[in-house]
Amino acid sequence: MPEVGDIAPDFTLPSHQDRNKRVSLSEFKGKKNVVIAFHPLAFTPVCSTQTAAYETDLERFNQADTEVLSVSVDAQPSKAAWAKELGGVSYDLLSDFEPKGEVARRYGVYKEDAGISERALFIVNKDGRIHYKKVHNIPDLPVNDELFEALKNIES
Repeated sequence: MPEVGDIAPDFTLPSHQDRNKRVSLSEFKGKKNVVIAFHPLAFTPVCSTQTAAYETDLERFNQADTEVLSVSVDAQPSKAAWAKELGGVSYDLLSDFEPKGEVARRYGVYKEDAGISERALFIVNKDGRIHYKKVHNIPDLPVNDELFEALKNIES
């Protein structure tokens, strides 16, 4: 698992917004901080609440010069359907489906026994280094205020 201060492993994954849209972590380097929110599965209660909370706080993330990327092992069409069911999600829900869990493995948060990722949060600063990381118990809902507190401590 990469540690705070390490260069964040780069990745490129498909977005729920368009089956042809692919998002790379490296496209934000030098431009924005990034919250990478790994969650176990779409269409589950805690994941749905977590995803909606990022949408609710999206303006605060924008004010902190931060992009939110949500990652799970669900296929891109499932992520698109889930976003629609949630009433729309304007940030990228990324599919770590094929090869399954490859990005979660790079971040050390893939649960081999279950075939899903942990509920884990990483903040990557504009230099591409991990500034914050926390792995939550899967049934626990992360609190966005903790992310905003960590974002306040990133040197500009």
